[in-house]
Order: sequence, then structure tokens, then C-alpha cells
Amino acid sequence: MQSPNPHWSARLPFYYGWLVIGIAFVTMAVAVNARTAFSLLLPPLIGEFGWDRGLASGAFSFGFLLSAVTSTFVGRMMDKHGPRVVIETGVAMLAAGMLIAPAIGAAWHLYLTLGVLVGCGANLMSFSAQSLFLPNWFVRRRAFAISIAFSGVGFGALLLLPWLQSIISRDGWRAACWIMGLLVLFLLGPLNLLVRRRPQDLGLQPDGETAPPGTVAEQRKAAVVDPAWVAVDWTLARALRTARLWWIMIGYFCALVAWYAVQVHQTKYLIEVGFSPLMAAWALGLVSAVAIPGQIALGALSDRIGREWIWMIGCLGFAICYAALIALEHTPSPVLLYVMVITQGFLGYAITSVLGPIVFEIFEGPHFGAIFGTVTVALLGGGAAGPWLAGTIHDATGSYRLAFLLVIACCFISAAAIWLAAPRKVRLVPGRVKSSG
Repeated sequence: MQSPNPHWSARLPFYYGWLVIGIAFVTMAVAVNARTAFSLLLPPLIGEFGWDRGLASGAFSFGFLLSAVTSTFVGRMMDKHGPRVVIETGVAMLAAGMLIAPAIGAAWHLYLTLGVLVGCGANLMSFSAQSLFLPNWFVRRRAFAISIAFSGVGFGALLLLPWLQSIISRDGWRAACWIMGLLVLFLLGPLNLLVRRRPQDLGLQPDGETAPPGTVAEQRKAAVVDPAWVAVDWTLARALRTARLWWIMIGYFCALVAWYAVQVHQTKYLIEVGFSPLMAAWALGLVSAVAIPGQIALGALSDRIGREWIWMIGCLGFAICYAALIALEHTPSPVLLYVMVITQGFLGYAITSVLGPIVFEIFEGPHFGAIFGTVTVALLGGGAAGPWLAGTIHDATGSYRLAFLLVIACCFISAAAIWLAAPRKVRLVPGRVKSSG
């Protein structure tokens, strides 16, 4: 890439990385909640068209599945063209899906708009896409910085989801789709033109460091636990022959089953067990709101104690969340509702802060995009499987109980898989480097 103008780059503030994090914060706030709004749109869609729950929720899963199939290609796009091309493509797709959705008249229209266009478009702007380049901007505060970016989901949920629910209640689901589509197009489109893949593209260094490059390199070298592993030029083909990559994929798949099974079905489930539609919508938004302090605190903690511990805590949070949901079927109390919300949001959503660092710290290199894109196949595959599994089991049994029990098992499998992947045995987190020094 052409070197930046030295006079221009010299005037750049050293905290440009935090500008990138701020843009990611806003992008996550809007893009992820545009996709999450499917949970709010599901009840009126089922009510208007009379579709089975499995068929309707399958549109969300189909969008995730298609995103999974194309994710390796997206990773290669990021390696070749950078985040602006990838993210702006997502802006165009998500906005188109929302703006066309009011014309839905058949199930395949639902799958094309709120499934494919919204699902795939949001994926090109959200967790997996941001995790492809944000780790480049920070080393010492990597998970902390990423957790701040991803906490935008919580702020967006707190503001957008109740607002969208009020629009749905007052003006209908079609009006909500129109408003969300315009917001994506005119806010996220211009904003993401400022994004760069790595600080070196602007003559800067990670963490806003002003030390000479050699000093930064020495600091990074001190974190290496397995020099032989780090010395390998990790291509996708080489990574696929390692057990570590497969453990990561198993762990990510199972965690996303847990995440999206509850996210898509939570609103409908809470209404059925006795809560009002507005209370159910506030609960959905509150999950992401309580995730804000959880993501930031546990993300920062992972920079000190290690990625595996935070992943395990997140999986435990999801397991407790599902246990509370099962209990709510028998006792729909506000206490259990808050337990479900807090454990899902504060603990469960904290896994986002280490999604990128776990893979980056094991397979860092010029082919990281292709490797993480392949991991995203499992990540999004889990996101696709979770809602479909829960909806199909409900249609077959008349209850979510069996689905929730299966997802609890997935939580424990996911935690074990990331411990077996063992990023701590490749590179130490900064807190461990200090304590070992």
C-alpha cells in the first residue's frame, strides 16, 4: 500500500486507534441491533402471515448459514481489500434488506430480506468482521479496546430496541424496517469511510505507542511462550491441520448456538409465559445494556488473567441464563427474569471481547483473515443452528425445555474446547508477561 503523506500523518493524534474503536462502537450499536430486531419482528410476522415458528425463525438461521458459507471468502476480502470495502458492502446489503422488507408477502421474501440481506449485511459489519482488523490496533489493551467497541451493542439495544418496539406497536413492523434501513444507510455508510485496517497504514503503531519499533517488537517477543509455533507462517491450509483450530471452531460453534437460540426466541417465549410485549422487548434490550459493563470489565480482566478464563465465565453465564428460562416456565417471576438478563448479558456477552484475540494470538500473521474467516464458518454456523434448533424442537414438542437443556450442554462443551485450544500456551496476555517478568 502507498505510504501515507508524512506531513499529514505527523499531524494525526496518537489516539487514532480510539477513533477506529469509536466508529466500531457506533457500527456495532446499529448493525447488530438491526439484526437483533428480528426477535421483535417475529411475533407480528407470525401473527400476520400465520407461519410456523420454525419456518419464520428459519429465515434468521438461513441468513446466518449463508454468512457462514461465505465467511472464508469474506476473510480473504479483508486480507486483500481491507475493512472499508467489507463494511461498506455490509451497509449496502443491510440497508437494502430493511428497506425492501415492507414488501414481504411470502415466506421466501422473508428469507431474502430479513434473512439473507440483513443477516449477511450485519455479519459484514459486526463481531466477526470487526474481529478481523481491530486486534491490529492494540496489543497491551487488546481485549479491553475490543470490548469497548463491542459494548456499542448494549448502548444500541438500550436505545434502539424499545424504540423499535414502540414503532411496531404504533405504526407496524413495516415502519420499523424503513426507519432502521435509513439509519444504517445514512449513518454507517459515511462513518466507515474513515476506517483503516492497521495503524501502520497511517504511520502509527499499536496502542498509540511512541516508542521506537524495535522496542515494541521486544515487548511483543516477551509474550511468546511457544517460539516454534509463532515462527510458522500460518496459512489456512497449515492451520486446518492443527487440533487447535478445530477446538476453537467447536468452542465457537457451541457458544453461538447458546447466544442466538435465546436471542431469537426470547421475546416470544417471555410473552408466552406471561410477560407483556413491552416488558419482553425491554428485557431483550436490557440484556445488551448490562453487557456493557460486563464486556468492558471482563475484557480488561482477560488482558490480565487470560482468554480462557473469560470464555469459561461467559459460557457459565449462558448456562445459568437457560436454567432461569426453564424455571420461568413454571414461575414467571421478575427475579428469575433479572437473573436470566444479567447472566446472559453481563457474563455471556463477555465472550465477544475475546473472540478475535483467541484466534489472533494463536494464528497471527498475513493470512489471519482467511483463518478467522474459516473460524467464522463455525461461529455463524452455531448462530444459524441455535434459533432453528430451538424453533424446531418447540414445534415438535410444544415446549422449549428440551432445546434449552441441549443448549446448556453446548455451553460446557464450548468452555472445555477453548481450554484445549490453549492460547495461553502460545502467547501470554500482557498481565501475565508482567507477572512473569
